Amino acid sequence: MSIVLTILGIIASIIVLLLVAAAFMKKEYSVEREIVINKPKRDTFDYIRILKNQNHYNKWWTMDPNAKKEFIGTDGTVGFIAAWDSQHKQLGKGEQEIKRINDGDSINSEIRFVRPFEGVADVYMATTAINNDQTKLRWTFNGKNKYPMNLMNSVIGKMLGKDLEISINNLKTAIEKNQAR
Repeated sequence: MSIVLTILGIIASIIVLLLVAAAFMKKEYSVEREIVINKPKRDTFDYIRILKNQNHYNKWWTMDPNAKKEFIGTDGTVGFIAAWDSQHKQLGKGEQEIKRINDGDSINSEIRFVRPFEGVADVYMATTAINNDQTKLRWTFNGKNKYPMNLMNSVIGKMLGKDLEISINNLKTAIEKNQAR
C-alpha cells in the first residue's frame, strides 16, 4: 500500500510542479521564419495573398488531400475565409480569415482552430524586395494560451517552427516554379 501512496505522491508532486511552472511562463508564443524567393516582390505577394494557393505549399493543407474545404468570399481580399475539416489528427478542423492586406507588402490573417485543440493564432506574411528579382518573405505565427495550457508553448513553438520551415521552403519552390493559382 505504501508503494501506491508513494507513486500517487510523486504524480501529485509532478502535477503541482507543472502548474506552478505554468504560472510563471509566458502565455504568448511567436514563431517566425524567413526565406529569400527568386521572384520579384509583386509576384511573390500576389501568390501569398491567395489562400487557395496554400494547397501547393502549406504542410498542414497538403497533409490530407481528402480534407473537406470550404471557401467563403473572394480569395485574396479582406474577409475571405478558407475552412477545413479533416479526420487527420494533426490537421483537425478550423478556418483562416484574411483580416488586413497592405497591398504589395503584407497580409494578416487569423486562424481559428476547433480541433484537435481550440485556439486562435495571428498569421503575418510580409514581403521585402531585395532587388528586382529577389524577395525576402517573412512568415510569423503569434498565439496565446491560457493558464495552464501555456505550459505547452515551448513545445508548440518547436513543432510549429519545424512545420513552418517545411511550409516556407515549399512556398519558395511553388513561387519559383510559378505554379498556377
